[in-house]
Amino acid sequence: MSAYGSTWGRTGTARWSESSRPSWARLAVLSAAGALAVLSGMAAAATGGARESGAATRTATPPRGGFERAFVIPIKDEINEVTLDSLERRVGEVKEARGDLIVFDLNTPGGVALTALKICTLIKNLEPIHTVAWVNPDAYSAGAIIAMACDEIVMSARSKIGDCQPIMIGPEGVSAVPQDVEAKFNSPLIEELQDSSNRRGYDMNLCLAMVRPGIELYWVENAKTGERRFVRPRERDRLFGIESAATGAGKAAEPAREESGKAASSRDVPGEFVSDEVSKTDWRYVTSAPPLTKVPQPIVGRNELLTMGQDAAIAYGFAKAKVSSEGELREFLGIRGPITRLGYTWTERVVDWLSSPMVRGVLFILMMLGAYVEFNHPGLSVPGVVALVCLVTFLGAPYLTGLAKAWEILVIICGVGLLLLELFVIPGFGITGVAGIVLILVGFVATFMPDDPGPIYRPEFNYTVSGVKTGLWVIALGLVASIAGMAVLSRLMPRAPYVRKLIPPNPTPESVAVDDVLRDVASVGDVGRSEGPLRPAGKARFGATLVDVVSDGEFIGPGERIEVIDRQGARIVVRRIRQEA
Repeated sequence: MSAYGSTWGRTGTARWSESSRPSWARLAVLSAAGALAVLSGMAAAATGGARESGAATRTATPPRGGFERAFVIPIKDEINEVTLDSLERRVGEVKEARGDLIVFDLNTPGGVALTALKICTLIKNLEPIHTVAWVNPDAYSAGAIIAMACDEIVMSARSKIGDCQPIMIGPEGVSAVPQDVEAKFNSPLIEELQDSSNRRGYDMNLCLAMVRPGIELYWVENAKTGERRFVRPRERDRLFGIESAATGAGKAAEPAREESGKAASSRDVPGEFVSDEVSKTDWRYVTSAPPLTKVPQPIVGRNELLTMGQDAAIAYGFAKAKVSSEGELREFLGIRGPITRLGYTWTERVVDWLSSPMVRGVLFILMMLGAYVEFNHPGLSVPGVVALVCLVTFLGAPYLTGLAKAWEILVIICGVGLLLLELFVIPGFGITGVAGIVLILVGFVATFMPDDPGPIYRPEFNYTVSGVKTGLWVIALGLVASIAGMAVLSRLMPRAPYVRKLIPPNPTPESVAVDDVLRDVASVGDVGRSEGPLRPAGKARFGATLVDVVSDGEFIGPGERIEVIDRQGARIVVRRIRQEA
C-alpha cells in the first residue's frame, strides 16, 4: 500500500478508483420545515440505534464570529509523500503564525491511500484551528476523503466530489481489489469515513456508496414529520409498508434489479422501482431538495459509485455552499483579516517531476554515459560528477515521494560494493561481479515498484506488476540507449576540441616502438656463428657483437655458422649454413 498500495484513484490513474470519488456537500439553503425535518431525522437516528437505512443528518452551520488570520493551502494533482511533507511544512507555518482558519484548496484526482489517511489524521488534529475543504473544482478519491476530514466543505461552480473505491491499475487496465484482500484494503478507508461521519454528520450509507459498488440508495421522506433518510431497497420497502407484496414489488424486485443491473444502472430500467402510489404509509420519495430542483431515484444506482456535483453535495448534506472565488470565500466564512496562500515550493514541484518514469529514464542514460567516459578517460572529473549526481537524483526523488524504499537503495549499494570488489580486489570476473550487477539491476527496478501486501520478491497485484514492468522498460531502454551513446562517444570524443586538449590521441606503433641499439648488427643476410646451442633460442655472435637469436625451427649446435633470414624489431631469426659437399 505504498506508492500505489491500496491505490484509490480516478479512471486511468493509478490511485483511488474510477468509482471512488467521495461526494461531500452540505445543505446551504434550508427552509424552516427542512431544518425541522433534519433535526427530527437526527433524533430518530439517535433513538432508533443503528439501522440499515441510516438517517440523512446535517449539522447546522456553526455561528461565526469571523476569522482574523486565514490561510489557503492548495492540494493539487496526485497525492503522495511529497504532498504529505509539503502539508506538514505549510501547516507548521500556519501554527507559527497563530492562524485560526485553514482552507484546503482541492483539485486532485486522488493518490496514495496510506498517504491520504495520514493527511486526514493531520487535519483532524489541527483543532482549535478551523479547517475548510474548498473543492475547486474536483476532489476525487483521496481528495474526497481528505475533504471529509475537514470541519466543513464548500464547492466551486461545476465542481465534483466522490468516487472512492480502492482499485488497482495494471497493464490490463483498471481492476477491482481481489476479494481475499479486499477487507485489508477497505477497512482503514471505511474506518476513516466512519470517523468523519460521526464528527461531521455525514450519512454513512452515502459514504459507503462512494466506496462500494452495488449499494443502491433511495432518498425518502415522511410526509408528516418531514424526516428524510437515505435507504437501501429493503429498508425502503419496509418504510413504504409493502413487505406483504414482496413477491411483486419488494423482494422479487431485488433479483430483477440484479439481472437488469448487469447491463445498465437501475435507474435506467423502466418500471423497476416502487412508485409513491404503492407506498401504504406516510413515507414517499424525495422529489426536490434545494438547490436540486429534481431528485433522481435511485440517487445511487446498483452499478454506480456516488459522485456528486456541487448541487447534489449540498442537497445530500456534504457541502455547505457554492464558493467560486476568494472574495466569496471571505464573505461566506467571515474572514476579517488577510488571506495568505501557502503554495508548493519549487523544490517540492521539482522532486515530484523528477520521479516520473521518463525523467528517470533520462537520468539513467546520463548516469551510464558519465560513468563510461570517466572510466575510459580518468582525470576529466566532470563526467564522473554528472554520473554521481544522476545516480543520487535517480534514487533520491522516488525516495522522497515514497515510491523507493531504504531497502532498495541498500541493495544497490551492496551491488556496487560487490562490483568494485570484483574489479579491484578479486582477479578475473566471476560470481562476485555477476552478483553485484544483479543486485544493482534488482534495486533499480524495485524503485519503480509500489509496496505489495505480499512478499516483495513475488509481486501479486496489477499495480505492483505494472510498476515492475515500467522499471524493466526504463532500465532496458536506458541500457540500449546508453550502449548506443557509448559507441558514438568512443568515435567523437577524440575529435572534440576541448576533450582533445585533455586526452592525448592514441599512440601509433612507430611512436611507442623501443629504439633498437643493434639496428646496424645482424641484418637480413648477415652471417655469424652460434655461441651455444639454439633450441631454438640462444646466443650468436656477429663480428664482435653478441646478440639473442632464434632458429627457424631446427636445432643448431654451438659454433655453427648461421645466417639471418628475418628480423622484426629485436627478434632475429637465423638458420644453419650447410657445408657444400
